[in-house]
Amino acid sequence: MAEDSIRLVPITKPAQISRRFHVDASRLEAVAQKYPMRITEHYLSLIEEPDDPIWRQCIPSVDELSGAGGTEDPLAEERDCPVPWMVHRYPDRVLMRVSNQCATYCRFCTRKREVGDVRKFVSQNAIMRQIEYIRAHPEVRDVILSGGDPLMLSDRMLDTILSGLRSIPHLEIIRIGTRIPCTLPERVTENLCRTLKRYHPLYMNIHFNHPREINDASARACGLLADAGIPLGSQTVLLKNVNDSPKVMRELVQKLLRIRVKPYYLFQMDDVTGGQHFKTRVETGLAILKEIIGHTSGLAVPHFVVDTPGGGGKVPILPNFIEELGRDKIVLRNYQDLKFEYSQPSGKAPIPIQVTTGKIGRHLAN
Repeated sequence: MAEDSIRLVPITKPAQISRRFHVDASRLEAVAQKYPMRITEHYLSLIEEPDDPIWRQCIPSVDELSGAGGTEDPLAEERDCPVPWMVHRYPDRVLMRVSNQCATYCRFCTRKREVGDVRKFVSQNAIMRQIEYIRAHPEVRDVILSGGDPLMLSDRMLDTILSGLRSIPHLEIIRIGTRIPCTLPERVTENLCRTLKRYHPLYMNIHFNHPREINDASARACGLLADAGIPLGSQTVLLKNVNDSPKVMRELVQKLLRIRVKPYYLFQMDDVTGGQHFKTRVETGLAILKEIIGHTSGLAVPHFVVDTPGGGGKVPILPNFIEELGRDKIVLRNYQDLKFEYSQPSGKAPIPIQVTTGKIGRHLAN
């Protein structure tokens, strides 16, 4: 691979899957025509058998066409685009979509409506227009580069984008969301890391969903990024028959810490058209979190969030560890289901709050 470009020869035809795994390609063709298929050789090599957790994430399924429910734009991103490809939803931060290409197309992607669509190419002019929007809005202090996958761009183009952003005085933090260290780890080169290192403070959130995705190649990629001083976090989507068990998720978060990646978010599956067969109940995520908290390092515990349909933003959810919240004491239940009391100082609560506890819906008010 050249240092300044990506030489990706992906698997894009169901017939290629058919020859390798002896499955009927005709059942996949119609799906791939609507929702493009792309898989790197690296990621394909992680599949052990059809319909295993890696297969389900990257191989087209007829369920994508037959499953009812969901919407094309479940997070209402298009509504909050002040300029094309940019989402400005929160007061002090924006999300820039700088590519609609990924090394491997996830079958559950919340942006299935546009990722991989050759008619929806993100031009350099569109990227520069997003940068100028940030320049004109001093309230923006934090930007997230997303896509598609930003690391599908060349080192040279990334350098252009990052230097443009760093020329904006009020912009403090740059974040990159990527799946490349997981799906195309050879893309992470020393030259890429040198480029990124010039633009600190820069953070990176990497999408890992299953323990099998963490191997020597992905560990090497994350090591290069960490050695460049880039704090690494993971963003995991809770997926039915992929990672919806406490055992799998605990192994994943522990392995992430070993490669210097801090578990950051565990996302409830977005309510996207074509991805309904991946959805789990919210209680599943709560049960998983309960089996992680206290049973392994707090460093390994992600925030479990629902990115609310219709553009309401991320809402964190926790298992119910509060039994009672009163003026004089709070009764807590730990990870072993043992109860403990903590005394409250005298005085009024600083703000009226409502907490759902073991005694449902108790209020603590002024």
